Amino acid sequence: MTVQDEKTTPSRRTVLRGTAAAGVGAAIAATAVAGAPDAEASTESAYLVGRGIGDTTGACAENGMMGYSMPQQIDNGISMRLRARAFVVVDQATGKRIAWCVADQALIPVAAHAAIVAKLMAKYPGTYDYPNVCVTATHSHSTPGGCSHDFIYNLAILGFQQDTYDAMVDGFVDAISAAHDDLKPGSIAVGHTTLDNASRNRSEKAFELNPDSDKAVFPDAIDPHMIVWRFKQGSTDVGAISWFPTHGTSLPNTNLLVSGDNKGYAAWSWERKQLGQDYLAGQPDFVAAFAQSAAGDMSPNLELKPGTGPTDDPWQNIAIIGDRQKTAMQQAWKSATTPITGSIRSIATYIDIGNISIDSKWTPDGKEHHTTPAVIGASMLAGSVEDGPGLGYPEGWTGPLAKLWATLPSMPPSPGWMLAEQQPKLCTLPVGLIGAAPSRVLIQVLKIGQFHIVCTPCEVTIVAGLRIRRSVASELGVPIDQVMIQSYSNGYAEYVTTPEEYASQQYEGGSTLYGRYELCAYQQELSSLAKKLQAGTSVPVGSAGAPSPLGFINLVPGVVYDNPPLGKKFGQVVTAPAASYSRASQVKVEFVTGHPKNNLRRGGTFLEVQRRVGASWRRVQDDGDFATKFTWKRKDVLLGSSTATITWDIPADAPTGTYRIVHHGSSKAPLTGKISDFTGTSTEFVVS
Repeated sequence: MTVQDEKTTPSRRTVLRGTAAAGVGAAIAATAVAGAPDAEASTESAYLVGRGIGDTTGACAENGMMGYSMPQQIDNGISMRLRARAFVVVDQATGKRIAWCVADQALIPVAAHAAIVAKLMAKYPGTYDYPNVCVTATHSHSTPGGCSHDFIYNLAILGFQQDTYDAMVDGFVDAISAAHDDLKPGSIAVGHTTLDNASRNRSEKAFELNPDSDKAVFPDAIDPHMIVWRFKQGSTDVGAISWFPTHGTSLPNTNLLVSGDNKGYAAWSWERKQLGQDYLAGQPDFVAAFAQSAAGDMSPNLELKPGTGPTDDPWQNIAIIGDRQKTAMQQAWKSATTPITGSIRSIATYIDIGNISIDSKWTPDGKEHHTTPAVIGASMLAGSVEDGPGLGYPEGWTGPLAKLWATLPSMPPSPGWMLAEQQPKLCTLPVGLIGAAPSRVLIQVLKIGQFHIVCTPCEVTIVAGLRIRRSVASELGVPIDQVMIQSYSNGYAEYVTTPEEYASQQYEGGSTLYGRYELCAYQQELSSLAKKLQAGTSVPVGSAGAPSPLGFINLVPGVVYDNPPLGKKFGQVVTAPAASYSRASQVKVEFVTGHPKNNLRRGGTFLEVQRRVGASWRRVQDDGDFATKFTWKRKDVLLGSSTATITWDIPADAPTGTYRIVHHGSSKAPLTGKISDFTGTSTEFVVS
């Protein structure tokens, strides 16, 4: 069953659209039959399969957060640590391999991706390179920012944050290295399901401008399709990947705690809560990765207001939307019996997305067009009002003010070319002309068995993703359900809408930086790349080029020193727990602490919930668990004193017994700058 077949049953859409979709499906099927089949698709191919997890958590205090671009959103603790989840698959017949990794991050900057690949190349010479390494993000908007060399993504964070950048890069490398070391003979099977209550189209006004043949594929203006890969080593299940589009914005822009949002919760809930995994005790037995597909206009806020839907409590919404994804994924995983077989190949190249000539073959108006250097539209500054409003401008700003852009000096290939290709955007900041935005970005196509994963550095809307998949499938002569779109991969370059959606200049259109026909450029370049992959033609990878000096500016002061309040010491309990608690109640303990930037404790934890077992204490939860929260607060700037508040929402099914809370921290000496670790332990309490 193709994706079109699954999605064309009318629901609140017209029969006309359903009929149009059927026609498109038939046309694609005919193309697939007519095209040359992959001779290797029917050949059994024994794989090696490995999986691993790494910690990508950056600075959790006094570090601006990435995603909403709000200067006041500066983190002050951790709700859940950020994880990178990796799989390595090797074709034993040829030795070809692919390393794939998704992390609980808002995005993977171009520079971070290059650093990840460089470290893997140095660690495993001749094994990994740009074409066969794919890193992608869940797009959580509650992650530490400042990890890019592109100025526009550091601006709201007040500059580049080296520690956060290093944590992201090293966490990815750790996860892929663990998967590499875990390789064993295995297999992959695929399953499908639909999930229609975990997303809403936040830009339906733009969606409605698309042709009926496109809209009919998505009768409810969402993409409910979830594809799941089931990984085994021998007969043992070791992991799963799902691709499903919904934004990581269940938490609003007022949240200050680091979190993987709904997809991070879904992964944790399956890996740890259900299977009792302990991240800090080593690699888990099972890795559940929740990746994005075309999520550009898909919101988890079902009421289309920040932090709402299905409830008015964002923390509940994380769990509900996350559980819905996990449940759907598990259903498809259990029924995944179709084997993935065939060769493994990969191809990648850098393109100058701001300088591409687009053949008329790819444009809806049948004319040649050209992308331009990045330009921010007024609607981008407005933000997505459904997920996170920006500076107060209304979405959809177009009109006469756009003509002001015509006063800029003309550039080749023709007079007024930038204005013509950006219309009707109300252009505000030509960030591409000053080197503040990405220009050279990596595009990639991965082939694993009969499937092709098309990787883009941007967030594409559901119809834009559909068009890319159609183009690549047609070029390869394969069914469209064997072509997958994966956003947020190997870099980040904002949004991609269809030219029709772009015309309404909603938030997504204002954030389509490289002109109205940017999607057409990606269709052209990705289809060409896929064809070269199929033909076995090698292409030069190229490079991202030297980053602009603007990308290294940092206006955030570092930690000067830490001091405990007079008469107290680091790790001392300020607020002790009660003597006893019932299940489903909350424990709260406050400690004297140092600045969390002194030691990010990557691969470790700032807290432990310990339970007495016999004569010893056993850790049962830490700062990677949804039930705990670690909050840091500066108490006295001049003295350098601060506190750590640790809360634990006791699970309803927690074993009864004796517990305690432990805090791990680090302090910086006033004169020498020496970093010293300490541990504080609360008094015991009983859970009954």
